[in-house]
Amino acid sequence: MHHLHPKVDDFFDKLTKWQDELAALRSILLECNLVEDFKWKVPCYTHNNKNIVLIHGFKEYCAIAFFKGALLQDADGVLVQQTENVQSGRQIRFSNVQEINKMKSLMKAYIFEAIAIENIGVKVESKKGVNLFFWGLGK
Repeated sequence: MHHLHPKVDDFFDKLTKWQDELAALRSILLECNLVEDFKWKVPCYTHNNKNIVLIHGFKEYCAIAFFKGALLQDADGVLVQQTENVQSGRQIRFSNVQEINKMKSLMKAYIFEAIAIENIGVKVESKKGVNLFFWGLGK
């Protein structure tokens, strides 16, 4: 059984854009047995208390953002680096529910790879003066 985090429920209740898309992403992440949490004012999904992925909406797209996305194989070329200064984090971007549904199995493969990377403790090498994670949030 999946435990929904009350702050994530509140987050969804207040959404004015991307409601259906983020709900679809939430469902997929919970199917991957990740633990739902609420960090940095967005839904965050963890495994063994380690951050794996965030979901959130932007003006032009919504996304799942992998904390260590730079370490994922990305054979399908779907990961996007937010800015040149973000070393570790990578996103998969969507503009509608149909795209999310079409990429569900691929997303799950990336999520399970991200969990495996976290389980073995691989770290992203940091370059001096560059944000290692998203938005300079740190760990």
